[in-house]
Amino acid sequence: MIKVRANPWPLIIATYNIHAAVGSDGCFAPSRVVSVLREINADIIALQEVPLGGSHWPNVLGMLEKAIGLAAVEGYTFTVGGRRFGNAILSRYPILTTRRIDISFGSREPRGALDADIYCHGHALRVIATHLGLRAAERRAQIARLLQTFDTGEMPIILLGDVNEWFVWGSTLRQLVSHFQAVPAPATFPARWPLFALDRIWIRPRHRLVHVQAHASRIARLASDHLPLVAHIDG
Repeated sequence: MIKVRANPWPLIIATYNIHAAVGSDGCFAPSRVVSVLREINADIIALQEVPLGGSHWPNVLGMLEKAIGLAAVEGYTFTVGGRRFGNAILSRYPILTTRRIDISFGSREPRGALDADIYCHGHALRVIATHLGLRAAERRAQIARLLQTFDTGEMPIILLGDVNEWFVWGSTLRQLVSHFQAVPAPATFPARWPLFALDRIWIRPRHRLVHVQAHASRIARLASDHLPLVAHIDG
């Protein structure tokens, strides 16, 4: 008989901009990303800047899925030079359904969010993985779009990804704090000498978030220009 828990917790959640599997040394090496993912050993991982394959180009997400043994879903965003890129989610638990949210802004580089319902310990959990734009006006519009999309109390919500917000009091972060409450924000960029908290994990209900840290191992400082951000959720 399967025992259903009272809630989906505990979980280890992570977000990681893998920089197309190109490390801080300029070398394309998906195997180093695999090593980092094995180190953090998270239950659910949001990935950004993920190569999704194309003519004569490898599908890095497929490599990660096979090497790590977690279920993977992609959120295609754009194609350049015959290579497809986007967001992705890796999950130890069944992914019930996914939705792609288009948050592109004007003529700027296409952006998106991958919205997934994940079945954890007998409960549905909504996870939104995203990568916001480089300009402040772009990010404001993108966050407003996302908050409108998932403003629901039907299930716990986790929003995570690379928010590209350098200024601690920027309007993007003010919008998120108003919706989710403040969360810890360790620096994750650049990976070798982290100065900026570009990567974030937000959860509602907020009190479930018990610990957040940047994973700064030797290989993590080399595998990408971002460090992974890891959160422990319990309570």
